[in-house]
Amino acid sequence: MNEERWEKLTYWPLVVASAAFIIAYSWQVIADLRGPLSALMGSVMGITWIIFAADYVICLLIARHKLTWFRTHIFDLLVVLLPFLRPLRLLKALTVVQTRVSKGQALRTRVIWYAGGTVAVLVWVCSLAVLAAERGAPGANIQDFSESLWWSFVTITTVGYGDYYPVTGMGRLVAIFLMAGGIGIVGVVTATTASWIVEKAAAGDDDAETATRGQIRSLAAQISDIVQNLPQPTQGGAETGAGSNAPAAAADVGAGESAKQ
Repeated sequence: MNEERWEKLTYWPLVVASAAFIIAYSWQVIADLRGPLSALMGSVMGITWIIFAADYVICLLIARHKLTWFRTHIFDLLVVLLPFLRPLRLLKALTVVQTRVSKGQALRTRVIWYAGGTVAVLVWVCSLAVLAAERGAPGANIQDFSESLWWSFVTITTVGYGDYYPVTGMGRLVAIFLMAGGIGIVGVVTATTASWIVEKAAAGDDDAETATRGQIRSLAAQISDIVQNLPQPTQGGAETGAGSNAPAAAADVGAGESAKQ
Protein backbone atom coordinates (compact mmCIF):
# COMPACT_ATOMS: atom_id res chain seq x y z
CA MET A 1 0.00 0.00 0.00
CA ASN A 2 1.38 3.41 -0.99
CA GLU A 3 0.19 6.98 -0.49
CA GLU A 4 -1.48 7.31 -3.91
CA ARG A 5 -3.39 4.04 -3.52
CA TRP A 6 -4.55 4.93 -0.01
CA GLU A 7 -5.67 8.40 -1.06
CA LYS A 8 -7.77 6.97 -3.89
CA LEU A 9 -9.38 4.44 -1.55
CA THR A 10 -10.23 6.98 1.16
CA TYR A 11 -11.11 10.03 -0.93
CA TRP A 12 -14.88 9.57 -1.14
CA PRO A 13 -15.28 7.98 2.32
CA LEU A 14 -13.67 11.09 3.83
CA VAL A 15 -15.96 13.33 1.77
CA VAL A 16 -18.97 11.36 3.07
CA ALA A 17 -17.62 11.63 6.62
CA SER A 18 -17.30 15.41 6.21
CA ALA A 19 -20.88 15.66 5.00
CA ALA A 20 -22.08 13.46 7.88
CA PHE A 21 -20.29 15.68 10.39
CA ILE A 22 -21.79 18.93 9.12
CA ILE A 23 -25.30 17.40 8.97
CA ALA A 24 -25.06 16.03 12.51
CA TYR A 25 -23.55 19.24 13.88
CA SER A 26 -26.15 21.41 12.15
CA TRP A 27 -29.01 19.31 13.42
CA GLN A 28 -27.69 19.28 16.97
CA VAL A 29 -27.10 23.05 17.18
CA ILE A 30 -30.08 24.42 15.23
CA ALA A 31 -32.62 22.09 16.84
CA ASP A 32 -30.94 22.44 20.24
CA LEU A 33 -31.24 18.70 20.74
CA ARG A 34 -31.45 17.11 24.14
CA GLY A 35 -31.42 13.53 25.37
CA PRO A 36 -30.87 10.42 23.19
CA LEU A 37 -31.03 12.28 19.87
CA SER A 38 -28.31 14.66 20.98
CA ALA A 39 -26.21 11.68 22.07
CA LEU A 40 -26.75 10.10 18.64
CA MET A 41 -25.53 13.19 16.81
CA GLY A 42 -22.57 13.38 19.17
CA SER A 43 -21.74 9.77 18.34
CA VAL A 44 -21.84 10.52 14.61
CA MET A 45 -19.43 13.42 15.08
CA GLY A 46 -17.21 11.23 17.25
CA ILE A 47 -17.08 8.55 14.55
CA THR A 48 -16.07 11.12 11.95
CA TRP A 49 -13.27 12.27 14.25
CA ILE A 50 -12.02 8.69 14.55
CA ILE A 51 -12.11 8.32 10.74
CA PHE A 52 -10.06 11.45 10.14
CA ALA A 53 -7.60 10.65 12.94
CA ALA A 54 -7.09 7.11 11.62
CA ASP A 55 -6.60 8.40 8.08
CA TYR A 56 -3.98 10.90 9.28
CA VAL A 57 -2.04 8.30 11.28
CA ILE A 58 -2.09 5.72 8.46
CA CYS A 59 -0.98 8.27 5.86
CA LEU A 60 1.89 9.30 8.12
CA LEU A 61 2.95 5.69 8.66
CA ILE A 62 2.98 4.73 4.96
CA ALA A 63 4.63 7.96 3.80
CA ARG A 64 8.10 7.45 2.34
CA HIS A 65 9.47 10.66 3.80
CA LYS A 66 7.51 11.17 6.99
CA LEU A 67 8.95 14.56 7.95
CA THR A 68 8.29 15.98 4.48
CA TRP A 69 4.76 14.56 4.50
CA PHE A 70 4.11 16.08 7.93
CA ARG A 71 5.25 19.53 6.77
CA THR A 72 3.13 19.40 3.62
CA HIS A 73 -0.06 18.11 5.29
CA ILE A 74 -0.61 20.59 8.08
CA PHE A 75 -4.21 21.06 6.96
CA ASP A 76 -4.94 17.36 7.54
CA LEU A 77 -3.63 17.72 11.09
CA LEU A 78 -5.81 20.78 11.66
CA VAL A 79 -8.84 18.84 10.42
CA VAL A 80 -8.18 16.28 13.17
CA LEU A 81 -7.55 18.88 15.89
CA LEU A 82 -10.26 21.38 14.88
CA PRO A 83 -13.55 19.61 14.08
CA PHE A 84 -15.17 22.62 12.40
CA LEU A 85 -12.58 22.40 9.60
CA ARG A 86 -13.77 18.97 8.48
CA PRO A 87 -16.45 20.31 6.12
CA LEU A 88 -13.67 22.06 4.16
CA ARG A 89 -12.79 18.59 2.95
CA LEU A 90 -15.92 18.82 0.79
CA LEU A 91 -14.25 21.51 -1.32
CA LYS A 92 -12.01 18.95 -3.00
CA ALA A 93 -15.07 17.31 -4.50
CA LEU A 94 -15.91 20.58 -6.27
CA THR A 95 -12.74 20.42 -8.38
CA VAL A 96 -12.92 16.80 -9.50
CA VAL A 97 -14.39 17.67 -12.92
CA GLN A 98 -11.62 18.93 -15.20
CA THR A 99 -12.21 21.02 -18.30
CA ARG A 100 -10.06 21.52 -21.39
CA VAL A 101 -8.64 24.93 -20.62
CA SER A 102 -5.20 26.44 -20.19
CA LYS A 103 -3.27 25.84 -16.99
CA GLY A 104 -3.69 29.46 -15.90
CA GLN A 105 -7.43 29.41 -16.46
CA ALA A 106 -7.78 26.02 -14.75
CA LEU A 107 -5.87 27.35 -11.73
CA ARG A 108 -8.05 30.45 -11.51
CA THR A 109 -11.20 28.33 -11.84
CA ARG A 110 -10.04 26.12 -9.00
CA VAL A 111 -9.18 29.13 -6.86
CA ILE A 112 -12.65 30.61 -7.43
CA TRP A 113 -14.29 27.29 -6.53
CA TYR A 114 -12.24 27.01 -3.36
CA ALA A 115 -12.83 30.64 -2.40
CA GLY A 116 -16.59 30.42 -2.93
CA GLY A 117 -16.85 27.06 -1.20
CA THR A 118 -14.71 28.23 1.71
CA VAL A 119 -16.95 31.28 2.21
CA ALA A 120 -20.07 29.11 2.28
CA VAL A 121 -18.57 26.53 4.66
CA LEU A 122 -17.02 29.15 6.96
CA VAL A 123 -20.23 31.15 7.22
CA TRP A 124 -22.31 28.07 7.92
CA VAL A 125 -19.98 26.38 10.41
CA CYS A 126 -19.10 29.60 12.25
CA SER A 127 -22.78 30.43 12.53
CA LEU A 128 -23.33 27.08 14.21
CA ALA A 129 -20.27 27.44 16.44
CA VAL A 130 -21.10 30.94 17.66
CA LEU A 131 -24.72 29.98 18.29
CA ALA A 132 -23.63 26.96 20.34
CA ALA A 133 -21.30 29.18 22.36
CA GLU A 134 -23.64 32.16 22.83
CA ARG A 135 -27.10 30.66 23.28
CA GLY A 136 -28.12 30.93 26.89
CA ALA A 137 -25.01 32.86 27.96
CA PRO A 138 -25.53 35.89 30.27
CA GLY A 139 -25.80 39.11 28.24
CA ALA A 140 -25.64 37.31 24.88
CA ASN A 141 -27.64 38.79 21.98
CA ILE A 142 -27.19 35.88 19.54
CA GLN A 143 -29.94 33.45 20.51
CA ASP A 144 -31.13 31.80 17.28
CA PHE A 145 -29.66 30.63 13.99
CA SER A 146 -30.95 33.54 11.90
CA GLU A 147 -29.11 35.99 14.15
CA SER A 148 -25.89 33.96 14.09
CA LEU A 149 -26.08 33.59 10.29
CA TRP A 150 -26.51 37.35 9.88
CA TRP A 151 -23.59 37.93 12.24
CA SER A 152 -21.37 35.57 10.22
CA PHE A 153 -22.10 37.34 6.93
CA VAL A 154 -21.45 40.74 8.48
CA THR A 155 -18.23 39.55 10.08
CA ILE A 156 -16.69 37.70 7.12
CA THR A 157 -17.24 40.72 4.88
CA THR A 158 -15.49 42.90 7.51
CA VAL A 159 -18.54 45.22 7.63
CA GLY A 160 -19.17 44.86 11.36
CA TYR A 161 -22.49 46.61 12.01
CA GLY A 162 -22.26 45.76 15.70
CA ASP A 163 -25.93 44.87 16.09
CA TYR A 164 -24.92 41.31 17.02
CA TYR A 165 -21.64 40.36 18.68
CA PRO A 166 -20.28 37.49 20.79
CA VAL A 167 -19.75 37.94 24.50
CA THR A 168 -18.27 34.55 25.44
CA GLY A 169 -14.63 33.57 25.04
CA MET A 170 -15.42 30.77 22.61
CA GLY A 171 -17.70 33.03 20.56
CA ARG A 172 -14.95 35.64 20.25
CA LEU A 173 -12.46 32.98 19.22
CA VAL A 174 -14.83 31.95 16.44
CA ALA A 175 -15.13 35.63 15.45
CA ILE A 176 -11.34 35.98 15.19
CA PHE A 177 -11.13 32.91 12.99
CA LEU A 178 -13.96 34.13 10.78
CA MET A 179 -12.49 37.63 10.35
CA ALA A 180 -9.05 36.23 9.48
CA GLY A 181 -10.65 33.88 6.96
CA GLY A 182 -12.66 36.71 5.41
CA ILE A 183 -9.59 38.90 4.92
CA GLY A 184 -7.65 36.01 3.39
CA ILE A 185 -10.45 35.10 0.99
CA VAL A 186 -10.89 38.71 -0.13
CA GLY A 187 -7.15 38.87 -0.88
CA VAL A 188 -7.20 35.64 -2.89
CA VAL A 189 -10.22 36.67 -4.94
CA THR A 190 -8.73 40.12 -5.60
CA ALA A 191 -5.41 38.65 -6.79
CA THR A 192 -7.19 36.10 -9.00
CA THR A 193 -9.39 38.77 -10.57
CA ALA A 194 -6.38 41.01 -11.21
CA SER A 195 -4.55 38.11 -12.88
CA TRP A 196 -7.55 37.45 -15.14
CA ILE A 197 -7.81 41.13 -16.12
CA VAL A 198 -4.09 41.35 -16.95
CA GLU A 199 -4.27 38.21 -19.10
CA LYS A 200 -7.32 39.48 -20.99
CA ALA A 201 -5.72 42.89 -21.53
CA ALA A 202 -2.53 41.33 -22.90
CA ALA A 203 -4.29 38.83 -25.18
CA GLY A 204 -3.74 39.59 -28.87
CA ASP A 205 -1.40 42.50 -28.13
CA ASP A 206 1.97 40.75 -28.24
CA ASP A 207 3.47 43.30 -30.68
CA ALA A 208 3.11 46.06 -28.10
CA GLU A 209 4.89 44.13 -25.36
CA THR A 210 8.48 45.07 -24.50
CA ALA A 211 11.04 42.30 -24.88
CA THR A 212 12.94 41.47 -21.75
CA ARG A 213 16.70 41.08 -21.55
CA GLY A 214 16.26 37.40 -20.97
CA GLN A 215 14.23 37.05 -24.17
CA ILE A 216 16.86 38.97 -26.13
CA ARG A 217 19.67 36.78 -24.75
CA SER A 218 17.68 33.67 -25.62
CA LEU A 219 17.10 34.90 -29.18
CA ALA A 220 20.81 35.79 -29.59
CA ALA A 221 21.79 32.31 -28.40
CA GLN A 222 19.44 30.70 -30.92
CA ILE A 223 20.89 32.79 -33.74
CA SER A 224 24.42 31.86 -32.66
CA ASP A 225 23.51 28.15 -32.73
CA ILE A 226 22.02 28.49 -36.21
CA VAL A 227 25.14 30.22 -37.50
CA GLN A 228 27.42 27.57 -35.99
CA ASN A 229 25.38 24.79 -37.60
CA LEU A 230 25.55 26.29 -41.09
CA PRO A 231 27.62 24.16 -43.58
CA GLN A 232 31.17 25.44 -44.06
CA PRO A 233 32.48 26.00 -47.67
CA THR A 234 34.75 23.19 -48.94
CA GLN A 235 38.02 23.49 -50.87
CA GLY A 236 36.32 22.31 -53.98
CA GLY A 237 33.71 24.97 -53.61
CA ALA A 238 36.42 27.58 -53.26
CA GLU A 239 38.10 26.30 -56.43
CA THR A 240 34.76 26.33 -58.17
CA GLY A 241 34.25 29.87 -57.05
CA ALA A 242 37.69 30.80 -58.40
CA GLY A 243 36.96 29.00 -61.64
CA SER A 244 33.72 30.85 -62.03
CA ASN A 245 35.68 34.11 -61.92
CA ALA A 246 38.11 32.92 -64.65
CA PRO A 247 36.05 34.13 -67.65
CA ALA A 248 35.84 37.58 -66.18
CA ALA A 249 39.59 37.61 -65.54
CA ALA A 250 40.22 36.42 -69.05
CA ALA A 251 38.02 39.14 -70.44
CA ASP A 252 39.96 41.72 -68.48
CA VAL A 253 43.23 40.39 -69.86
CA GLY A 254 41.87 40.44 -73.40
CA ALA A 255 40.70 43.99 -72.99
CA GLY A 256 44.15 45.00 -71.80
CA GLU A 257 45.86 43.39 -74.76
CA SER A 258 43.49 45.14 -77.18
CA ALA A 259 44.33 48.48 -75.59
CA LYS A 260 48.06 47.81 -76.11
CA GLN A 261 47.50 47.13 -79.81
